[in-house]
Amino acid sequence: MHPVFHRPVAVLATVSALALVACGEAPQPPATAGQGVPQVSVLTLQPQRLALTTELPGRVAPALIAEVRPQITGLVLQRRFKEGSDVKAGDLLYQIDPATYRANVDSAQATLAKAEANLVTVKLKAGRYKELAAIKAVSQQDADDAAASLQQAEAEVSSAKATLQTQRINLDYTHITSPISGRIGRSSVTQGALVTANQASALATVQQLNPIYVDVTQSTSTLLAIKRSMDAGTLKSGTAKVRLVLEDGSVYAQPGKLQFSDVTVDQSTGAVTLRAEFPNPRADLLPGMYARAVLEEGVLEQALLVPQLAVARDTTGKPYAFVVDGNGKLQQRSLTTDRAVGDQWLVSNGLQPGDVVVVEGQQKARPGQTVQAQPYVPAAQKTVAAQKTATASAPAGTK
Repeated sequence: MHPVFHRPVAVLATVSALALVACGEAPQPPATAGQGVPQVSVLTLQPQRLALTTELPGRVAPALIAEVRPQITGLVLQRRFKEGSDVKAGDLLYQIDPATYRANVDSAQATLAKAEANLVTVKLKAGRYKELAAIKAVSQQDADDAAASLQQAEAEVSSAKATLQTQRINLDYTHITSPISGRIGRSSVTQGALVTANQASALATVQQLNPIYVDVTQSTSTLLAIKRSMDAGTLKSGTAKVRLVLEDGSVYAQPGKLQFSDVTVDQSTGAVTLRAEFPNPRADLLPGMYARAVLEEGVLEQALLVPQLAVARDTTGKPYAFVVDGNGKLQQRSLTTDRAVGDQWLVSNGLQPGDVVVVEGQQKARPGQTVQAQPYVPAAQKTVAAQKTATASAPAGTK
């Protein structure tokens, strides 16, 4: 047929298309090869038991600490310990020159002996005057004076005994001993140094390292939230165990236990101090070290965890996720997330056990559209499966 006869047909097709557009019916694009129902990877939510933990920064502190100071004045004759060694309560640390204090003890003993000898004489005299006063051989005044002298002599003996006891105590203070068992640090004085009673600077410091404390701070808002969850029954009390992460990222082998929570809130930070106790048999933890304590807050018996890949946020920052309903259609759900647990979100509202949550492929479909669901496989499992497949398909000589 001559080409001229095709032109009216083409014109008519064009006019028909324009007429359809004018009537409000947009022309449909031709079907693309391979286009069909979108495929999505889904995960069916199952409640699980979850122990909630909180990681908080903290500092290591000794269980006991004692600063050793002299209680008398004198010269240091000897230092009887090795710096950095372990000492026991009562061990001799320093020897102060005892000569002056021993002489004071001797003088106090002589004063006591003199007072006791005088007491014997006064007591005999008071007894005789009492008998003579009874037969009117001496005046009552003389008898009263003798009785008063006896009381004074007894008081002098008591005073001499107290003085002797004081001098003996001062002599004992020339032996400076450790008040507690623990590890002793460096000495601030050497042999021949003059020390004074109750001086400001300590001679040495003894610290008990086993067990040892770790002090951490936690916000009051978190503590109140935990208390409300426990009161509501959604959160059960845990074992109050604490794990410790050291500065190099390693986990301390010995678990600890929570000792107490401070009763005062720091007004500048709005936080309270928590203290955990850890066994420290090898002295791996030293006072002043920085560490991160992982505290068990409690246990959720019906926790819902959703992979973070499944959760997105809208323009206002609120989280949402997609689920596949019973008809195989996509639905959008607004969520309330409490915290991140590894690579998952702990969801407290918006999802129910048994919901089919879309983890991957949700960008290929829109709400209300029918989708084809397939089980979600984590990336780690895909990598392992790919490696096994590659190993199985490799030639025998290359395995």
